[in-house]
Amino acid sequence: MAKKPRPEVPEYHLTPSLKDEDGGIIWPAPKAQMQRARDLILECAAAGEKTLIVPDKDADGLTSGVILYHTLNALGLPPSLLSVHLLKKGNNIHTEEERYTMQAQDPSYIFVLDQGSRKAGPVIDRPHKALIIDHHHATPDSFPAGAEHVTACDSPPVATSSLLTYTLCEPLHKSVGERCSWLCIVGTHGDLGNTLKWEPPFPDMKPTFKVYTKKLLNDVVSLANAPRRTATYGVSSAWSALLSAAVASDPASVLKDKRLLAARQEVNAEVERCTHTAPKFSPDGKIAVFTIHSEAQVHPVIATRWSGHLNSKALEIVCVANTGYLPGKVNFSCRVPRCARNREPPVNIIQSLRSYASLKPEVVDGDGDQSVNRPSLLERLGDDFARGHVQASGGIVNADEFDELLKLMRIGEKSEKKRDDEAVPKKRNKGALDAGQTNTLTNYFGRSSVTKEGAAA
Repeated sequence: MAKKPRPEVPEYHLTPSLKDEDGGIIWPAPKAQMQRARDLILECAAAGEKTLIVPDKDADGLTSGVILYHTLNALGLPPSLLSVHLLKKGNNIHTEEERYTMQAQDPSYIFVLDQGSRKAGPVIDRPHKALIIDHHHATPDSFPAGAEHVTACDSPPVATSSLLTYTLCEPLHKSVGERCSWLCIVGTHGDLGNTLKWEPPFPDMKPTFKVYTKKLLNDVVSLANAPRRTATYGVSSAWSALLSAAVASDPASVLKDKRLLAARQEVNAEVERCTHTAPKFSPDGKIAVFTIHSEAQVHPVIATRWSGHLNSKALEIVCVANTGYLPGKVNFSCRVPRCARNREPPVNIIQSLRSYASLKPEVVDGDGDQSVNRPSLLERLGDDFARGHVQASGGIVNADEFDELLKLMRIGEKSEKKRDDEAVPKKRNKGALDAGQTNTLTNYFGRSSVTKEGAAA
């Protein structure tokens, strides 16, 4: 049988941009947000007060933080007044433990980078000025009280947080372009992949690629991402390696870091162990769910992998659920498969997840009646559900709530057509496959069915 042709996916940079009243493109974020963010960065540098940088744990978040750290330092803020706060495994900036730790450092300025956006109280409970730099899906009120924000989420092609931070900081000091362009590439490739074309509206990175090869920078991506995926969650090692490399203008030094190399080896082994789990599908074939159990954060890697391999006219969402990352919780990552990326209307994972979770199945009462109702799953879930991007979302929910979500999606149920087909005995045709056929779906997922790759991305 001939292989199905891989669907054409448009180049990312060609995504149509929105335009302002003067006909100029709105990129990487609205001009007013960009200006307020730059003003706050300059104000912070001039104030000479304690400053806290809170970057996310991945290559995009960490490089964003290093770019901002370098910019503030170049503008005159000494390292003695610059601190970084890295969140603990499974936490977010609104977790009380993290808020207490941040407040204990007594910062006057707080910069939160790539952590996602949600409506919440102030970042900390003492006087401060905060700036949220982000690119995840957000609404106008999806930010902490009192915080300024600059977000790329509504300015396609959506920039990564590192690209947004670089674009913000590059005009503020001449050394940013010279010393931080490679960090921008590392962070952007970490989120958007290494096949990205650096064409307008993206900045011209040809001079940087003449100094540092694409292979070198992609290897840095792989190593920078590794610690946050390990069971021990050693994100500080990635931050330290990137900051040291930035100070020395030597990204190749990251490739020699023994802690990062060991972390990548550990993650690669865990990805290989978990990758070959067989999926279960919804009856309509729109959703494929893989369930794994790992203390490592490998579910996003596996979701990304399978989204490039599964091919179906019906498939819209590939979900990998990890029952072992946090006790009593299910961490899950969803991706739009390659075969569905060019569909109209576009697949929106956040919208789909919320739609399923909003269904209200009847609950049986003690007498067996189907009359007792309770709030929908969506109403009962917290803010850690259906977050991220419309094409790459996920969440953290209680195990019983995830089981309920699977039931609402009808994962594992057979379609009406399959049930009807099974009810009718079938005669074997002469040309049918032999009963001894061994190339089965079970064997397919039991062996190395996916090309081995590094655990980057």
